[in-house]
Amino acid sequence: MKNFENNIHVGLVGAGGFAREVMPLLKQIYAAERGINVNIYYVDVSSRKFIADVPVISENNFFGLQGKRYFNIAIADSRLREKIAKKYEDNGCLPVDIFALNALKLGESKIGRGSIFCPFSCVTADVKIGKYFHCNIYSYIAHDCVIGDFVTFAPNVCCNGNVVIEDHAYIGTGAILKQGTTDKPLVIGAGAVVGMGAVVTKSVAPGEVVVGNPARPLGRG
Repeated sequence: MKNFENNIHVGLVGAGGFAREVMPLLKQIYAAERGINVNIYYVDVSSRKFIADVPVISENNFFGLQGKRYFNIAIADSRLREKIAKKYEDNGCLPVDIFALNALKLGESKIGRGSIFCPFSCVTADVKIGKYFHCNIYSYIAHDCVIGDFVTFAPNVCCNGNVVIEDHAYIGTGAILKQGTTDKPLVIGAGAVVGMGAVVTKSVAPGEVVVGNPARPLGRG
C-alpha cells in the first residue's frame, strides 16, 4: 500500500456477504497508513446509500471520480470477476491487493495483481499465483504450487505442495488437495469445481465437478 498519492479513491466491487467481510480488511489496511486521505466505497447497483458507514456508489459514479482510482472485486463468480477487471482497468482504474494484517506470506512467492487474502490465510515457499485470486479465511497454499488467474478458494482449503490449479477453478470449503510431486503435480483443470469437504487424491479434468472422499466426478456411482 505504500507510495500512494493523497486523495485517492478505493472501490470494492460488490456489496454481498463476501464484500462485507472484505471491507473491514480495507479499512484496517488504510488505518495503518499515515498521511493518506483515502475515500473508500462499495461499488454496486444496490439502492442503499450506505452499508454501515461506507458509501455505496454506482460504477459510473466511481469511474467519474477525479484523481487516482483503485479497485478490487469481492465477487465469487470468476467469469464475472474477469469481465469486471477488464472493464475497470480499461477505464483507468488500478487493481489493489487486499491482505489481512494476519495473513502470512512466507518465503519467495509471486502473487498476481488484484488478490484478496482473508484473515488466517497463508502462502508458503516458492508459490506462483495469478491475478485476481481469492483466498478465504483459514486457507493455505503450500510450497511449489502454481495457481492460475481468477481462481477462488472458499474457507479452510488445504492446498498441499506441488499442486497446479488452472484458471477459473473453484475450490470449495474444507477441501483437501493431496500433495503432488515435482515430476507429477496434482492438477486441477481450468474451470473445475472441487466440492465442499472433498479430498482430492487424483488430478481433476478441466470443467469437471468432483465431490466426496476420495473425490470423484459428480454423478458417478
